[in-house]
Amino acid sequence: MSTDSHFTHKIWQADELSKMVDGGVPFPMLSDAGGRIGKVYGVYDEMAGVDIRGRFLIDPDGIIQAMEVLTPPVGRNVSELIRQVQAFQHVRETGEATPSGWQPGRRTLKPGPDLVGKVWKEWKPEMAF
Repeated sequence: MSTDSHFTHKIWQADELSKMVDGGVPFPMLSDAGGRIGKVYGVYDEMAGVDIRGRFLIDPDGIIQAMEVLTPPVGRNVSELIRQVQAFQHVRETGEATPSGWQPGRRTLKPGPDLVGKVWKEWKPEMAF
């Protein structure tokens, strides 16, 4: 979502995103003309009339699970975004926790009293004696 028009989004998808992501972004981009949504999320720049780059991962219950706001000259990491979405989906489906840098198929953590003070053993089992 941005303050750009849906026409601008269509051109950006065709000329840019489709070259960066196979087939382009698989969801519609929304226009926030006037910055109403950006104001709610605290990313609308009144002086410039644009939304600052913000990324919000919102779960099916409408709760923000993660957010990142960057200034325009700092690029975003699409691979990290996808990894985080997969991690949030895994956590929601299983109740397990994903350690830092977790990738699908890798070891997860089972939260509970038995894990307290032993996360490092699960995270770095080669260091556990």
